[in-house]
Amino acid sequence: MSFTPALAFAFEIRAEVTGTLHIGHGDGEVAEFTPIVGGSVEGPLLRGKVLPGGGDWSSTRGEVCELEARYLLQADDGAVIDIVNRGYYRPKADSPDQFDGDLQVAEAGHYYRTSPVFRTDAPAHRWLAETVFVGLARPEGEDVVAIRMYALR
Repeated sequence: MSFTPALAFAFEIRAEVTGTLHIGHGDGEVAEFTPIVGGSVEGPLLRGKVLPGGGDWSSTRGEVCELEARYLLQADDGAVIDIVNRGYYRPKADSPDQFDGDLQVAEAGHYYRTSPVFRTDAPAHRWLAETVFVGLARPEGEDVVAIRMYALR
């Protein structure tokens, strides 16, 4: 009997960012930091806000950008949730437009995926720290990154 894993939409994070800071050049690499200054969390399984103070460290080699963001979410009930969200952005010619219903969640020609890990001791949100997620990310203008989070069933 074969099994195909399924993804279920959990929530979307809309992280507000501000000007990227150049850290340095390494051997064929550019390192940068993008501050996260706020945002929102909306979805059927979690609602709240992105707290200011986190950021996204990126390392670009050639066309591949490796990302590692760390920031805090605050659920509507006041619980604080730590997120470490690692992923990759790169051009990929055979990546199609992808939609979740009417919402475009990925743009053709771009591979922008993340793998978040959550930490909290709030009983109502403990499921976040016990679930594997896949994030589909997309830029929205210059100052927002939207990440649609899907729980792996």
